[in-house]
Amino acid sequence: MGLLTVASRRKEQQSENTLKVLRLISNIPELSSRRVADAIGISNGSAYYVLTALIEKGLVKIGNFKKNPNKRKYVYLLTPKGLREKSLLTRRFIERKRLEFIDLKAEIQALEEEVGLENETISNYWKEE
Repeated sequence: MGLLTVASRRKEQQSENTLKVLRLISNIPELSSRRVADAIGISNGSAYYVLTALIEKGLVKIGNFKKNPNKRKYVYLLTPKGLREKSLLTRRFIERKRLEFIDLKAEIQALEEEVGLENETISNYWKEE
């Protein structure tokens, strides 16, 4: 795997993690960084880094629960810029996954043909859709 491929894959992964965090925040703004980490399968340090970067970029703002006596609890809110970014990332994610799906479908069909299974397996599922 070339350096460019590794770098682009890392960027895709960061983009996916950012999208996951933005989606979580939009649904459950009172999540802690630990719960964000658990929900998307990254370390707590990575979740803190992503949240901090989103705040610094102006995509997320942070506040305290007004009625909660524990003022150390935070709520994360998407800014209008964050909503736009979430929308753009979602669109790119869908486009990338559609292309991956097409490639995967072609690979499965080629393998089925190679072993003589083209009329009786998974690729027939896609033909029905």
